[in-house]
Amino acid sequence: MTRGPVRKERPEPVVRTITRHDAAGTALGEVALAPTIFGIEPNVAVLHQVVMAQLAAARSGTQSTKTRAEVRGGGAKPYRQKGTGRARQGSLRAPHYAGGGVALGPKPRSYRQHTPKKMVKLALASALSDRAADGRIVLVDRWPWKQPRTKDAVSALEALDLGGRVLAVLAGDDVVAARSFANLQEVDTVVAGELSAYDVLRSDWVVFTDATLPGGGGQEVGGTIEVPEETDRTETGSEPAETEAADA
Repeated sequence: MTRGPVRKERPEPVVRTITRHDAAGTALGEVALAPTIFGIEPNVAVLHQVVMAQLAAARSGTQSTKTRAEVRGGGAKPYRQKGTGRARQGSLRAPHYAGGGVALGPKPRSYRQHTPKKMVKLALASALSDRAADGRIVLVDRWPWKQPRTKDAVSALEALDLGGRVLAVLAGDDVVAARSFANLQEVDTVVAGELSAYDVLRSDWVVFTDATLPGGGGQEVGGTIEVPEETDRTETGSEPAETEAADA
């Protein structure tokens, strides 16, 4: 009897904690990261497929060559059909002539690939989990700057001891922080709703704020990750009702 493919059993998500800092580098306590986002085993196959699809979608696809029908000239027959001892030709703009058209050349096209939303979610969670496992996730309470200054951004990176390529995940209203980081070549900024797995993988450090940390009370990162919320039964009103009934 033939057996179907065996599904790989993946371990349960791991709860990881990081230290919360302010922009000056002062530790403000420990924060537990959402295990379904920062504690899963990375799915390398899905991660590779999603990243390749994103890189393909970034291609402009505007390359174009002219066929023999589009090249200028070649309207007259170059020489008579018979009697010359040469192969018969109808145009000097055929692909085998210099200055002729291109056979089977590239034309404008879209390189986009269809990627299921579940794969995009899993790829982003896999990338974040990989960075969290290496201790490359940083949490800052907020960026307190009142006006854009590159010097303030450099001071914050030095206080947080961040080197290499840094990805700052900002909220939509963090305009001052975005402009402060703009002149730093080693720092990339992205709005939380646009964060992708490729952005995470190409960065050595990923810096979140309280407003952008997924699963930490902030907004959803990438617009795709869903963190299940556990409802407290004591807040639903069911147990107090039973207590009142018992007292009656």
